[in-house]
Amino acid sequence: MTLKNKYIRFKNYKIKCALGKKGTKKNKKEGDKTTPKGRFRLNYVLYRSDRVKNLTSVLKKKVIKKNMGWCDDPSSDQYNKLIKLPFKFSAEKIYRKSNIYDIIIVINYNLKPIIKSKGSAVFIHISKKNFKSTEGCIAISKKNMRLLLNEIKIKSYLNII
Repeated sequence: MTLKNKYIRFKNYKIKCALGKKGTKKNKKEGDKTTPKGRFRLNYVLYRSDRVKNLTSVLKKKVIKKNMGWCDDPSSDQYNKLIKLPFKFSAEKIYRKSNIYDIIIVINYNLKPIIKSKGSAVFIHISKKNFKSTEGCIAISKKNMRLLLNEIKIKSYLNII
């Protein structure tokens, strides 16, 4: 699967996507609003079971709970990890009113090993209707997210160029 020029290409599919406000960058930093360039495994799926039914994927799935967050604070030893809220450091709320986090694919960016300030919470998630730029994630339509989850294999990876 390859991401290039705001499209994800895999098999015979070409999927429109939104990227970070400042484009893509090889040496991403926390808060720089860029999507990291590179080759990344797809780790697992987080999803809202109250909004998403019959989700199929070979990737491991976890239901999003109201107290879930993702630490984006480099001063925390939980940096770039799924955490429970409330949390004493800065963290992104995963359970949201908007639908952008109804389905999330956690990509293996800055996870093994985690390097402080290299960037956190880089996901493939649901796009806003107008494909508005993200803070660094990749965003696609809910329909295409389901298609992607049905088609990817356990050893699939995302190549962002």
